[in-house]
Amino acid sequence: MSQHRFLPHLDPETLHRVQTEGLRWTVRHAYANCPAYKAKFDAAGVHPDDIRTLDDIVRLPTASVEDLREGYPLPLLSVPESDVVRIHASSGTTGKRKILAYTQNDVDTFALQMARCYELAGLTREDRVQIAVGYGLWTAGAGFQLGSEKFGALTVPVGPGNLEMQLQLLVDMGVTCLGSTASMALLMAEEVERNGLLDKVKLRKVIFGAETHSPRMRAAFEQKLGLTGSYDIAGMTEMYGPGTGLECDAREGLHYWADLFIIEILDPATLQPVAPGEVGEMVVTSLRKEASPLVRYRTRDLTRMLPGQCSCGRCIPRHDHILGRSDDMIIFRGVNIYPGQIADVLHEFPVLGSEYHIQLTRTDGRDAMLLQVERQEGNTADTDAGLVREVGDRLHKKLMARVAVQVVDPGVLPRSFGKSKRVTDMRMTDG
Repeated sequence: MSQHRFLPHLDPETLHRVQTEGLRWTVRHAYANCPAYKAKFDAAGVHPDDIRTLDDIVRLPTASVEDLREGYPLPLLSVPESDVVRIHASSGTTGKRKILAYTQNDVDTFALQMARCYELAGLTREDRVQIAVGYGLWTAGAGFQLGSEKFGALTVPVGPGNLEMQLQLLVDMGVTCLGSTASMALLMAEEVERNGLLDKVKLRKVIFGAETHSPRMRAAFEQKLGLTGSYDIAGMTEMYGPGTGLECDAREGLHYWADLFIIEILDPATLQPVAPGEVGEMVVTSLRKEASPLVRYRTRDLTRMLPGQCSCGRCIPRHDHILGRSDDMIIFRGVNIYPGQIADVLHEFPVLGSEYHIQLTRTDGRDAMLLQVERQEGNTADTDAGLVREVGDRLHKKLMARVAVQVVDPGVLPRSFGKSKRVTDMRMTDG
């Protein structure tokens, strides 16, 4: 059996051909079968015949979450409804979920991109994968399970929550790989440590994603679980689901499947390409999606492309970790702030833990920001006053805004089975 069953091996020339053919097919497919896309292309004065090379992609209009909401319940549908075998959805901010349709070929491609992730993480068919992410309408659980089964590993589909069952299966099934959010991985690690189970678990790898994380959070669950590796995974419902990209052991960014997607990095304000290596918004065009193709879809994820070849030696393009979102920006006293900037500052202080929470309030028309951060285990409260001053000063220099800081005991801040809620904005309710 081939050592690499799922990872693509595309030299630059072949990749260029695959992307060009995929782009032209997607544009023709969307124009011919989706009235919403046809209207957008016509309004932009572009026809599928105008798209001959990869450089022509800039002539195409962008799509956004608004297109998904306007087309509810089956937005951007480009196949007959009878060809749709599944839907997945993610939460919406206006009461309507973002629903994406899948043909059987789409489901198969979804499984393929996740199987590639397991292979890139160094798993074998002897591994046992415990899935602790959301099931149902959410893509995460289905994607992790589809990929694990296609890859050939024994799959333990638990879903989130239920720590007692998680721990029991972790031990009894000899699970070697956990799929979860970073928050869930840390919670599991703390429970393994608390229950003295480290000698009984065989866990060696964690594939995690769906939320931003700090290096300290990652180091904490790696150390507590005695892992040999952990891997940040990328993905979103619009792009099938999880598995669009993954770190390798070199940890030099996320390899993404460029034969399935074209990724552009654009300035979110001007929608013009940013300079190579600069941070911008990830804009995605799918190359195989049948039911709900993406043509220059604005993901709102902020990242940058990483030039050159990874030291792992694989000729698979890379982008950086998701550094934030262009739409989860905090506007505080006229300053634009991303939670990831605050996490970067906290990482500079070894005596602080990985868990933090931001609370925004407004009193008499004036905004205030309170940052609560846990003290690292094994440290006393004796140095809290100095820490508050140092962290506050560092944040002021970094953010150009004053932040009130409070250091709390380890374990005080709420834990989550899914994405941690880092920001509570009470400004609309404070009068």
